[in-house]
Amino acid sequence: MAVKRALVVRGGWDGHDPVTTTDRYAGFLTEQGYTVTESSTLDSYLDDLTGTDLIVQCWTMGTITSAQLTGLLAAVSAGTGFAGWHGGIVDAFRDQPGYHLLTGGQFVHHHRDFVSYVVHPVGNHEVVADMGPFEVHSEQYYVHTDPGNEVLATTEYLPDPDRPEIGTPTMPVMWVRRHGAGRVFVTTIGHRMADLAVPPVHETITKGLLWATR
Repeated sequence: MAVKRALVVRGGWDGHDPVTTTDRYAGFLTEQGYTVTESSTLDSYLDDLTGTDLIVQCWTMGTITSAQLTGLLAAVSAGTGFAGWHGGIVDAFRDQPGYHLLTGGQFVHHHRDFVSYVVHPVGNHEVVADMGPFEVHSEQYYVHTDPGNEVLATTEYLPDPDRPEIGTPTMPVMWVRRHGAGRVFVTTIGHRMADLAVPPVHETITKGLLWATR
């Protein structure tokens, strides 16, 4: 069996601790037998990625050039998986709708402070199969999402006195989708390392990375 190759791209706003958090999953992928390359530049998307089976991105906000985005989209369209968590994937490159069409969602708002909220896995997808509800104490993301996503988990958005107009909608927390031949996995959980250490969070991310791999 050929060795799987993963590229971890990390940077942007450092409030999401892109190095430490991605080291956690680079280590997991290495244990699974992947060859892992770590990069701190979006110029990695300009490289020939035909041999890359998975891209894990943790790059909050920031700016991506047209050429870099074209390279990323082409790689995923050709079959490279794309995966990530929280702002590192759904609060990146806010001015690039073409990127949002890849991820299937974009961060819009969260409460001023951390809140405790319940995540409800839905469906029988392998990432969440047989998993019950679990609680997270962190940022609860309000996101705009693509109706074509396959939603794997939801939460009831908690009332926010700063944004009463939002109300309390059922909000997607985790989803998968296809972009051409590539698989995309997204979870909005993961503001800090403590979030990633919550067992169901860690389990869904590891399963999501494996599922997204070419």
